[in-house]
Amino acid sequence: MKKIKISAVSYTNSKPFIYGLQHSDILEKIELSLDTPSDCAQKLISGTADIGLVPVAALLNIPDHHIVADYCIGASQAVNSVFIFSNVPIQELKTLRLDAQSRTSNNLAKVLLKNYWELSPKIVEEDAEPDGFVEIGDRTFGKTTKFPYVYDLAEEWIKFTGLPFAFAVWAANRSLPDDFIKEFNEALKLGVDNREAVIKEISQRDDFDLGDYLMNRIDFVLDDKKKQAISKFLAFVQAL
Repeated sequence: MKKIKISAVSYTNSKPFIYGLQHSDILEKIELSLDTPSDCAQKLISGTADIGLVPVAALLNIPDHHIVADYCIGASQAVNSVFIFSNVPIQELKTLRLDAQSRTSNNLAKVLLKNYWELSPKIVEEDAEPDGFVEIGDRTFGKTTKFPYVYDLAEEWIKFTGLPFAFAVWAANRSLPDDFIKEFNEALKLGVDNREAVIKEISQRDDFDLGDYLMNRIDFVLDDKKKQAISKFLAFVQAL
């Protein structure tokens, strides 16, 4: 069987998934690459990967996508790694810089600004010095005390909608055999069930609780409420 090409995110939040894939027999059937979220999406769109842990906003650009896993990168409370960092209160935000590594979180910021905060700041280029900026992933660790105003976008979405959020899902750009999908889900479950082992393998930080992050902040199960949130979010994105 030709190996299935899988693009996963290189952030800490996906390490349980990587652990599961690397500690199961499915490893012999796949080619695994670690990428930024935006690169994961582009690989799936271009066909250079068969499965990707893709930002949910990218689903709009993958015509024949199939969600192939019961797991995701989600949040049912403040996620502690997807923020708007700002030098002014959100109501005074005039300029915003987006995160070049992100699709979903940039769109989530736009959706919340338009529909929740009812604001329309100017989006500025990467080399600008804005009032605030979107930042995601490991680069945010330890930064919440470094800016006067910090907005956790998962927490703000939950306040706005009453729903959890899914930042990324495992999607394929074509149909794959049922037995492979079953084995793939079993590998992901193995990783999620062994998060304590994953945490022991990670270099710990003095300024960020990685154990709390992986055990409590990231909600890995793609349940019906997160699927409902995805539909609602994508409708908001299309209306931007």
